[in-house]
Amino acid sequence: MDGGIRIRSRETLSENWFRLEKVTFDQRRADGSQQTLEREVYHNGPGATVLPLDPERGTVLLVRQLRIPALVNGDGPMLVEACAGMVEEGDDPAQTVRQEAEQEMGCRLHALRKVLELYPSPGASAEKLHLFLARYTPADRTGHGGGLAGEGEQIEVLEMPLSQAWAMVESGEIIDAKTVILLQHARLAQAGL
Repeated sequence: MDGGIRIRSRETLSENWFRLEKVTFDQRRADGSQQTLEREVYHNGPGATVLPLDPERGTVLLVRQLRIPALVNGDGPMLVEACAGMVEEGDDPAQTVRQEAEQEMGCRLHALRKVLELYPSPGASAEKLHLFLARYTPADRTGHGGGLAGEGEQIEVLEMPLSQAWAMVESGEIIDAKTVILLQHARLAQAGL
């Protein structure tokens, strides 16, 4: 038992895009009573994301891509985000973001620095994200990016001043949590905080 929790059973409900599991568990309540509950857990991780910065020009690289969950929530389907990808079993998160930056943005990264790890939505998702900042220059732009057509990716690469990216957060144009966190971290670092 961990923290008064004991897992009774785990049942796979779906293994389509990612695995969806129903977990039945016992929970000890503060009054000492036991309660049996069920929750669904979506296993869509771990993941890694990176925000490339050019400190000389004050620019960042972001991507715009299709996100069906945003659409079914009533938002536009094309979200502006930091480059990200799934960390395959046995892979290093730093290597994952380097590969994703090449595929999605056509960019080599330098001075890669891990910022933090977090669970973006622990109420339903087992995804754990590794967040990085990196440096790039115009010379590091090795291609057009765009992602992998075989995976259905049609990624638009966006280069803009950090101040413009933050203005997009404030106006509601950037609503992706990992991107907001990385942009805020970059702003604080730029301010010397």
